[in-house]
Amino acid sequence: MQKLRRRAVVALRRQLTAAICAIALLALLSVHLRAFPFSGLPRIADSRKLPAQRELKSQRQGSEQSWTQELMPPYFSKPPASSRKLDGTNGSSHSVKLWKPPPNRDFVQCTEPSPNYTPPGGSQGYLLVSTNGGLNQMRAGICDMVAVARIINATLVIPELDKRSFWQDTSNFSDVFDEDHFINALANDVRVVRKLPEELATAAKAVKYFKSWSGMDYYQNEIASVWDEHEVIRAAKSDSRLANNHLPPDIQKLRCRACYGALRFAPKIEAMGKILVDRMRAHGPYIALHLRYEKDMLAFSGCTHDLSESEADELKLIRENTSHWKVKEIDPVEQRSKGYCPLTPKEVGIFLTALGYPPNTPIYIAAGEIYGGDSRMAGLRARYPMLKRKHMECLSQ
Repeated sequence: MQKLRRRAVVALRRQLTAAICAIALLALLSVHLRAFPFSGLPRIADSRKLPAQRELKSQRQGSEQSWTQELMPPYFSKPPASSRKLDGTNGSSHSVKLWKPPPNRDFVQCTEPSPNYTPPGGSQGYLLVSTNGGLNQMRAGICDMVAVARIINATLVIPELDKRSFWQDTSNFSDVFDEDHFINALANDVRVVRKLPEELATAAKAVKYFKSWSGMDYYQNEIASVWDEHEVIRAAKSDSRLANNHLPPDIQKLRCRACYGALRFAPKIEAMGKILVDRMRAHGPYIALHLRYEKDMLAFSGCTHDLSESEADELKLIRENTSHWKVKEIDPVEQRSKGYCPLTPKEVGIFLTALGYPPNTPIYIAAGEIYGGDSRMAGLRARYPMLKRKHMECLSQ
């Protein structure tokens, strides 16, 4: 009896072992088939990537740009074609897709105010603004301050551009932006003046550091209450970060109108920009590349990958001597591992090659002086010799 029971247990173990092996074999075969699909079967996108409702609608209508094509870029399954022609006239469809505008996914402009939106009422006082950061940060900050002026019912004085930053730019608002257009474009939103009235030039000013990511209650209650004792509020910094914090749609639309409508570059800058674009287009399709590899950016972020010890020490010294940069001790390895550092120029070249851009692609370097100069750009230039800078294009003709 005991011997029969032992035989039954052994038989059961063998059956379980066979079942486990069969399951493992099926799993292995399944992975193999997904990694190497039969050529006769249609390719499909990864089932784990769920399309949006808008994309499913596009697929049902048989659109050429189906979500399966958008989720599975064609160059992932084939090596970069560096020898193919840049314009794509005699090249593959891959070369054409490199320069094809991305699908808009049914997004449209949303800047028009609602029917209940009213012109600005009587002003409670004047808002002075000291912007901070680089050009893009100042643009975003100015748009925020336009919205704040609307919320607290203030007259906005033309903002002061940052003159304390690392690059020591002395430009005024009118040197960079079209001041008249800015004032006129916002006439139905906020009253804007070029300077304070003379009688308020020496008046006491309430200096405020607006709390970032604050909502309507903060500005309507805490900040607007300052009007009880002051006629002028000075915003000591402009990066209030009003996006994505549940402000009314009309306030967010105002920020967009300020950014994309009111803030227009000064005529001389627009004219120079047009010259640069026309000369770059003469080379064919091109890439405008902002490397973010300037000395101030690396010093602020503490990124020293691929730099010499003396270069790393120089950047650390800059960070320690810049009083308004609060963080002084930074672990560069940790910064890079978290994705807080820019790619090196050499890494950018590797990335563009992996995307499939051929070596004869013209690249416009839209940045300041690259830290390390030409030697730091050697890795990128080896892959893409047609590197252009603004001073090269401006002096070329």
